[in-house]
Amino acid sequence: MEPEFWLQRWREGRTGFHRDAVMPLLEKHWPRLGAADGAPVFVPLAGKTLDMHWLAARGHGVLGCELSPLAVEAFFAEAGLAPEQERDADGLHHRAGRIDLVEGDVFALADATLARMQAVYDRAALIALPTALRRRYASQVYGRLPRGCRGLLITLEYPQEQMQGPPFSVAETEVRGLFAADWEMELLERRDILAQEPRFVADGVTALATAVYRLRRR
Repeated sequence: MEPEFWLQRWREGRTGFHRDAVMPLLEKHWPRLGAADGAPVFVPLAGKTLDMHWLAARGHGVLGCELSPLAVEAFFAEAGLAPEQERDADGLHHRAGRIDLVEGDVFALADATLARMQAVYDRAALIALPTALRRRYASQVYGRLPRGCRGLLITLEYPQEQMQGPPFSVAETEVRGLFAADWEMELLERRDILAQEPRFVADGVTALATAVYRLRRR
């Protein structure tokens, strides 16, 4: 899956993964992470998620990373914000208040940038990637987050043969295979959401659940 795939999705407005409200599972489970007050939070493959505003409103510095310039522009425009811009090795930073949204490739972020993150919120990144890229993502992105970093990871589970992703199904066995060697993991919740997702039903999916994990880097 090449970057052009996602850039094209944004150009064509095929962004069904975007939510027009804050993710309820973030609101419910974030306090259970125990992230320090003001801890910087990394939001990979951020799109224009309102979850970044929610995290910033709770005092966190937010570092988002998003490939599409259209998504970055829409995120700030829809909030009525005019960010300051600065380019460095990470990409083009757009900063407003506590939010720093980098327009660039998540795999290209500098080691020092990721080393500063004390928490990570992953709602739509892992499940956006096919199997081989998930392994690379866990190794090269999560693998550079510091010891003690805390994470909230939200995945989807469905019969993969019933629908071509993204979003992809990522079972608990795979999540543990990707992260258990370096991260403490706890499944906080698994919820049947098929009735709330008519587009999955329309695609022939017969079972759909979301799973929420709490992570802590050893």
